[in-house]
Amino acid sequence: MNTAQFDKVVEHRLAECKRILIEKAKEYAKGDDDRMHNFNVAAQITGECREKALFGFFLKHLVSIIDIVTDMNENSEFVPSKSLTEEKIGDAINYLLLLEASIEDKRNSKLPF
Repeated sequence: MNTAQFDKVVEHRLAECKRILIEKAKEYAKGDDDRMHNFNVAAQITGECREKALFGFFLKHLVSIIDIVTDMNENSEFVPSKSLTEEKIGDAINYLLLLEASIEDKRNSKLPF
């Protein structure tokens, strides 16, 4: 892969991550005031901090990526589809972005949640 091809992959991924985060906010956030709604509720249910709850959601996506890599390692003929790769990698990146936003929110607000 040359630099131009790599840059194209990165640009596409970043654009897709932004698009999906905006789209999913309509489904999972409670208006503009609680972008972390699902993670706040999960934290209340589990008694953990919001970031730990968010990380639990992230693990599902990480396991999917590990399974893909394992399948590729065990079968040199196997290459996952573009749509599967984009979905799983995008989900993982988005959860890391959400984690960063949650930490930044806590840093800015100094709230204990």
